[in-house]
Amino acid sequence: MKKLIIILVLFPFIIHGQSKKINKFKVTILSTMLSDWYTGEWGFSALIEADDKKVLFDTGSRENTVINNAKELKIDLNNISNVFLSHNHKDHTGGLINLKNNFSDSFSNAHVGDGIFLKRLTKNLIHTYILDNKKEMENLGINFINHKYPSQILPGIWTTGVIQRIHDEKNWSKTGKIIDTNGNIIEDNIPEDQSLFFDTNKGIILISGCGHAGIINTIENVKKILPDRPIYMILGGFHVHNLNDSKLKWTANNLKESGVQYFIGAHCTGINSTYKLRKYMGLPSDKALVGSVGTYINNDGVFPGKMQ
Repeated sequence: MKKLIIILVLFPFIIHGQSKKINKFKVTILSTMLSDWYTGEWGFSALIEADDKKVLFDTGSRENTVINNAKELKIDLNNISNVFLSHNHKDHTGGLINLKNNFSDSFSNAHVGDGIFLKRLTKNLIHTYILDNKKEMENLGINFINHKYPSQILPGIWTTGVIQRIHDEKNWSKTGKIIDTNGNIIEDNIPEDQSLFFDTNKGIILISGCGHAGIINTIENVKKILPDRPIYMILGGFHVHNLNDSKLKWTANNLKESGVQYFIGAHCTGINSTYKLRKYMGLPSDKALVGSVGTYINNDGVFPGKMQ
């Protein structure tokens, strides 16, 4: 019986530990603050192209930012069935309704982390937007797919599911409150926070929306799913803009130990924090930089645009 219990506990990682490698990929930032020719905002979105598959990661804050930037970048948003929502905040979900209205053949499957629709007691649009608009989204034909455990949303493309928080990375506001499934009022630590990743010949590509669960916690979870694979590139928001030097050095050391060779910090990562992490990781400026709208990564490296 004891052996059976151990097997059942480990089952999600055993069944999901086998994954095809992605041969060709491109990840393009469509929403973040920094921009040259395009529209910047406090938000995040990126289009993931992996072999013959496409996933929109988050949808930005304002209803038209992703649509307008994609048009300027000559990116086609038609026939993209899957949208991945890293967490509930409006700066990651605010564009979804208008995206669905404009691209009726896209965004039918919305992959969300378990807990995203728990009731938030903070009366602030950024915290309540997706729950307030859930019914309208469903009426438009958006099907929410809940993820508690790691799984492949498409062959070779993974969600971490809800992230086990091993290290004390408290990358969220300490003022929010949430009602849990037992009816208790507890601190809102963004329990649904999830990231997306896929494996390549050079290593794992990891995309994060805000990293409220902690970027090192996120990486530790990915290592459990695909052990013995280096974390090659990470891109997105990592919510380290307020960290002191001691915590940034700790983060940098852990990133180095995980094999990270490219660091593209966007959204809530912070410009100064990105530069400090680059210094502490010992990476050159063409491998660790601030991501702007239009910045993209692919098999050949990172292409930052005119802002670097």
